[in-house]
Amino acid sequence: MRIFKLVAIVVFTTLMMPGCNGPEKVSCKIEQNVEQLLSRMTLREKIGQMNQLNGRRPDEAFFEQIKNGEIGSILNIEQPELINHIQSLAVNESRLGIPLLIARDVIHGYKTIFPIPLGQAASFNPDIVQEGARIAAAEATQDGIRWTFAPMMDISRDPRWGRIAESFGEDTYLTEVLAVAMIRGFQGDDLSNPSSMAACAKHLIGYGAAEGGKDYNSTYIPERQLRNVYLPPFEAAVKAGCATIMTSFNDNDGIPATGNRFLLRDILRKEWRFDGVVVSDWASVKEMVVHGFSADDKDAAMTAINAGLDMEMVSLCYIRHLETLVEEGKVSISTIDEAVRNILRLKFRLGLFDNPYIETDKTRLAYSEEHLQAAKIAAEESFVLLKNNNNVLPLNDRVKTIAVIGPMADAPHDQMGTWVFDGEKEHTVTPLTALREMYGNQVNIIYEEALKFSRDKDKSRFNKALDLARRADVVIVFVGEESILSGEAHSLADISLQGAQTDLIREIKKAKKPLVTVFMAGRPLTIGEEVDLSDAVLYAWHPGTMGGPAIADMLFGKSVPSGKLPVTFPKMVGQIPVYYNHNRTGRPARGNEVLLDEIPLEARQSSLGNTSYYLDAGFGPLFHFGFGLSYTTFDYENLILSSLELDANAVLEVSFNLTNSGAFEATEVVQLYVTDLVGSTVRPVKELKEFRRVSLKPGETRKISFHLPIASLAFYGIDMEYKVEPGMFNLMVGGNSQEGLMTQFSVCL
Repeated sequence: MRIFKLVAIVVFTTLMMPGCNGPEKVSCKIEQNVEQLLSRMTLREKIGQMNQLNGRRPDEAFFEQIKNGEIGSILNIEQPELINHIQSLAVNESRLGIPLLIARDVIHGYKTIFPIPLGQAASFNPDIVQEGARIAAAEATQDGIRWTFAPMMDISRDPRWGRIAESFGEDTYLTEVLAVAMIRGFQGDDLSNPSSMAACAKHLIGYGAAEGGKDYNSTYIPERQLRNVYLPPFEAAVKAGCATIMTSFNDNDGIPATGNRFLLRDILRKEWRFDGVVVSDWASVKEMVVHGFSADDKDAAMTAINAGLDMEMVSLCYIRHLETLVEEGKVSISTIDEAVRNILRLKFRLGLFDNPYIETDKTRLAYSEEHLQAAKIAAEESFVLLKNNNNVLPLNDRVKTIAVIGPMADAPHDQMGTWVFDGEKEHTVTPLTALREMYGNQVNIIYEEALKFSRDKDKSRFNKALDLARRADVVIVFVGEESILSGEAHSLADISLQGAQTDLIREIKKAKKPLVTVFMAGRPLTIGEEVDLSDAVLYAWHPGTMGGPAIADMLFGKSVPSGKLPVTFPKMVGQIPVYYNHNRTGRPARGNEVLLDEIPLEARQSSLGNTSYYLDAGFGPLFHFGFGLSYTTFDYENLILSSLELDANAVLEVSFNLTNSGAFEATEVVQLYVTDLVGSTVRPVKELKEFRRVSLKPGETRKISFHLPIASLAFYGIDMEYKVEPGMFNLMVGGNSQEGLMTQFSVCL
């Protein structure tokens, strides 16, 4: 076979060349293999490697392109037999036998679906995120998929933006930690292992800050904010060995990311020394014409490649125009070679030259018991208990009849969430099914969906639902949003409950029975009234394949809530953007200012306090970042710092006692925040710097220690240099971003 002849030539050449000894031997060999292969390629074959096409409907013309070496990567093929066929065409019938790179969006599971990334972020558990990605990679690679377009690392502070569901929330540090965990899960310890897949850090840069929360919209992020808030997760991804990076659709300050040389060459390549593949988002090269940044497709191709974009996704500008651009001297051959090196390097690192084929006779891993159990645990750790008046939860032995009501109680497709292409609803276990199967022998489960889906406005079955509620000891209402209502291109101006769901809760409240509301959604919703009407509120996000059993066990106390909000919940849309680590203003609200209904008639013209707040929404969000209740309580005591004065190279030891003062064994997500009191530029009111999950038995006290490098307090200040500035700092430890023990320390240079 041609590929093995090529490999033999490359390996022989490698072994005959000096400098391939020691720890860099594998990397050195790959570089030599890349150069040897690159030297044999025609310009057309090089450009072919830079061409990624959608393989959803392959035909004979498509197969001919493969044979001609005009395709480097294909996405959206997941049939093993077809993948083996097209790999055979590339290996055996193209001139150089270069294998194809098969890609697909595997975002929060392949077959076994885990909670949406925003839900996983609520676990504050990088191990859960890594395990979910490892399982997704194991399942997807069995079908020949070796490249996924995840993690999405966009800092997301606007829940109107549908893709907040794909994000890890509003905080830079939390996003950085969880993104690195997901990359490690996808890529494993060895990228050449057939069960590993290349991760893709996306979207570079600022996509989550789209103006108005409207997808694809412009952003206006200055460089200092880019470097302090939006870029750190991407730099961490590069340091963690992420194989690929995707450019975003949006322009920032008038420059589309796909054609932004400063981002792709100056920062990514020169500063961070990234040697992986940079790929466009879907057709974003061509869309630079629509932006008005490029005159036509040819101009877009020239702009993108010269900016540093290696591979174009689907829009064909490269394959159609790069040859002419090289001939005209508008694109240098060295620029083409640089892009192709990056692509070939990835294919060698993935081991595709050694074995591009799929073993179709292996036992399938999808939906294995191990994978399902991991998905259930991930769902449990993602749930956030927002309210629990009178300890309604967990349900106790006195509960004999439960009324299960609402459109999300038995919605197997929708509970998987957005960006699920390969999950199958037949394998989804819904809350209704789980309650019946797991607890139906000890309680009577009665059910009425009342609304067929989340947008349903038909109230004709409300009377039946109310009748069931009156017959029950406890009512559990499942509401939220269908999976299609969040995700890409699913922005909303109104993020309240859709359809007649709020009316349903109002109606059920008339039964005067304990009311538990479970929300299943892809974003924070404005749910102030619904929370007020409910005795207990559990936010379950879109929890994936095993969401039902996870919810059932949590309702009955077999598991205990430990999730914390990775994003702020606004009271109303008018508060957006609202996030915990905003900059300090010169006139912060004190919390005792006059509100709208308190303004006297014919009040004199005044500023009513001269502070920063809304007359109607008041002083804070509905729920703040890091918030989440438990079935137990935790006490923080005895905060001690190893030193009160440190230099920039020191490590501060922070210790305190944490006590489980309640009746349940449970896990607390301990959070450490720092406030830089004076900076050369205005600093945030506080920033998350460390967190840890701590499990304690009832009555147990444990000394908890964090080791905070003072170097982690560095930021880009007025001179645009990344450094720690001297001064005083507040430090807080607690169970959320607003409450905890506080002390101070100083940094001296």
